[in-house]
Amino acid sequence: MLDTTTLDQALQKAITKLCANSGTIHIRDADELVLHLVASRDVPQNVLDVVREVPWGKGMAGLAAQLAEPVDYCNLQNSTSPEIHPKARATGTRGAVVVPMMNGAEVVGTIGIGCRSERSFSAQEIRWLLEFGRKLASDFGEQRMAA
Repeated sequence: MLDTTTLDQALQKAITKLCANSGTIHIRDADELVLHLVASRDVPQNVLDVVREVPWGKGMAGLAAQLAEPVDYCNLQNSTSPEIHPKARATGTRGAVVVPMMNGAEVVGTIGIGCRSERSFSAQEIRWLLEFGRKLASDFGEQRMAA
């Protein structure tokens, strides 16, 4: 598995590149349809407690993993979407995007980025984050195979 330093650095790179404020990386459990939090930046503790384990199809990360495609919201605070956990609003995050980390056709995790301001991520930014996630997933897949 990628070490936490590598994941923390990757998350910070994505946050900086996309001029965002916070983020998370979740990795899929090899045996179950569950995502485990492996890196986070500027996410309140009460929210971290909720997102340590995310079931497939639940919340933004679980939905991005299940659909194998990006999930984004311009303003989490105003959205009535059932994918947004009430505690997610406690982060103060408005604009957010979560993309699957794909290793070939397999979803091995998700990477999510959030902004304190209302924001729509452009198609170019989402493509960049998807490709960034693919690179992380490829590195993760190689290390998982070597283990």
